[in-house]
Amino acid sequence: MPRTLLCFALSFSAFAQTFSGFTAGNIVVSRSVYTGSAVTLAVGQPLPPVCPSTAACGTTPATASGAYITATSTNNVFNNNIVDGSFGVTSPLFLDQLTPTGTLVNSLAIPTSMVTTSFSSKSEVALNLSTDGTAITFMAYVAPPNTVDVSNANTPMAYDPTNPAGGSFYRSVVQVGANGAIVVTPTNSYSGNNGRAAILANGTYYMVGNANNGSGTPANIIATAGAQMAIPGQSLATPAFQLGSFSLSEVTNPATGLPYAADKAGKDNNFRGLTIFNNTMYVSKGSGSNGINTVYRVGDAGSLPTIANAASAAISVLPGFSAISAKAVSPTMFPFGLFFANATTLYVADEGDGTAADAATSKTSGLQKWILKNGTWSLVYTLQTGLNLGQQYFVTNYPATLNPATDGLRNITGQVNANGTVTVWGITSTVSTNGDQGADPNQLVSITDVIANTDPTVAAKETFTILRTANPGEVLRGVCLTPTAPATPATNVPLILNAVNPSAVAIAPGSIATANGQNLAAASGNAVSIIDANGIVTSAQILSATPTQVTFLVPATVAIGTAQVTVSNGTTTQTSNNVDITTVSPAIYTANGSGLARANYYQGSASGALTILPVYTTNRDGAFISSPVPVGSGVTASYLVMLGTGFANAGTALTTATINGVASTVTYAGPTGSPGIDQINILIPAKLAGAGYVNVQVTAEGVAANPVQITLK
Repeated sequence: MPRTLLCFALSFSAFAQTFSGFTAGNIVVSRSVYTGSAVTLAVGQPLPPVCPSTAACGTTPATASGAYITATSTNNVFNNNIVDGSFGVTSPLFLDQLTPTGTLVNSLAIPTSMVTTSFSSKSEVALNLSTDGTAITFMAYVAPPNTVDVSNANTPMAYDPTNPAGGSFYRSVVQVGANGAIVVTPTNSYSGNNGRAAILANGTYYMVGNANNGSGTPANIIATAGAQMAIPGQSLATPAFQLGSFSLSEVTNPATGLPYAADKAGKDNNFRGLTIFNNTMYVSKGSGSNGINTVYRVGDAGSLPTIANAASAAISVLPGFSAISAKAVSPTMFPFGLFFANATTLYVADEGDGTAADAATSKTSGLQKWILKNGTWSLVYTLQTGLNLGQQYFVTNYPATLNPATDGLRNITGQVNANGTVTVWGITSTVSTNGDQGADPNQLVSITDVIANTDPTVAAKETFTILRTANPGEVLRGVCLTPTAPATPATNVPLILNAVNPSAVAIAPGSIATANGQNLAAASGNAVSIIDANGIVTSAQILSATPTQVTFLVPATVAIGTAQVTVSNGTTTQTSNNVDITTVSPAIYTANGSGLARANYYQGSASGALTILPVYTTNRDGAFISSPVPVGSGVTASYLVMLGTGFANAGTALTTATINGVASTVTYAGPTGSPGIDQINILIPAKLAGAGYVNVQVTAEGVAANPVQITLK
């Protein structure tokens, strides 16, 4: 087989922006905007994408294109959630600064070259202030926009072969300073599900989320669930670090006087809300059929867990809160966000049960007020007036049949006022007939409560104010107060990634990499340099540059080990430490956000004719779809030819491949002659004729590339 080069353009997203910083006394709301279209996803495309042969893959393909629903169209991309329980599409994130009464001040666009969120994943992007008040933190994915089924995919260092969402993506902590400087720390936590919240305290990130989208309970996946910790700036290859672990079996069943039987391992730690108050960590659980929907303390009162004692940290239900198994009774409380007004007054957001018929009559949805007395918490009332629970509201240019209704509250923040009141801002949850209610345009609300009051009749006169309703194609996720500037201004740190596979755990000599962030490049004067593990400084060739992404060729001479990468725009420099450089970092080019291989196949016939065709085509909307590869009868041999980066150093001898789990012969793996572009040729086994959609998995020196998908007929 000759080597061949597939020619196509690389495109990278960029945001041109000017952000003047946050101002004390305002609030910040996280917002996502759906940017997908009919090009993003094609009707009939397999879901979940890149499902491995070891998992229970879906049998019903996409029923809707990637286009967002409109008042004049019946296509609704999020109806795909009905056929694919892992369904989601990544989208850009914005931090909107508002006055306390909801007037927009400015917006900070988070570069999509760094992170995105899963648009319809309603429990994501909670905003929290660091304990010193100088930074905002939240969790997101290192994944391009319009990528499918990211929120239920694996993390790169915690792979589950039974997970039908077969890709791998980092769950990352995003730290934003008062001046808008951004630092992204990828983590391997929450494999198979989503990271939900993070707080910076004492130089450590404290996080909550869920894990496990597979059929089993592998220990490596369970260890990524629940409460987790991470160190700012840690390397991509850092494993998940679990902070304690709660089991239902630790709690006595009041009906029997005996401990509950254990639930599915890890799912008891399906935490959503997070706060730190008086140096103590608190979390909530309010969804799923495992464990207990309630509020928990993590570790000892007054002492945040540390890396040294995290594994032994106890997770316990706060006295007075529910200790009844979610399986034992139909849950009536669904706690989410948490805010302490003082040591004896806790506000808990309850999002409701997600059922439209129940929303208007719920007694617990909304903002609950709990009081601590004699060591036990008690619910004194729930603030609901003005939320208009269960009542549909109008969204401009949105189908009337899908107009949502408020079901409760998710993330909240608050501010104690000098007059003995507290103002709480909250993000609403919704109910609707949408295929995924997480995609509903929701609202930002606020209410002021008298802290000392315990009389429900007085509280009933307090009314929520609707400050903002999301537009069609928008969702609101988190809310916090604005950060204050520290003595030393925060600085941007570029995120260094494999240019073809941002989920790779390293970059490799001779491969293509990217530096991602803000203000990285100018019209001229741009430069990238690497200080390798031997202390040698080498300049890197820049292949393309935008303000949010600089693509460069990793010099072939850099030493293996931990490196430092510095990016200059001619005026300022930004530096990333803890960049791992390894011999290989294999990655394969894809045609779309569903892992379709951007590749050709070579095929010989009995007559000696040679056919060279792509394994993809486009439909009438312009969406990339699979073009079936003939295998078997009448064909002497079929070769799959794919391009990528980061595996040439392994060569043919140390590069392997499987197709649909079947070992396949690699006839060539190495350079193409174009800088950084590698090529692999794979003989497709004849016995795979008629296999349909299949995964192709390339491995170089034992390191797996991103899986890609083709169709065999």
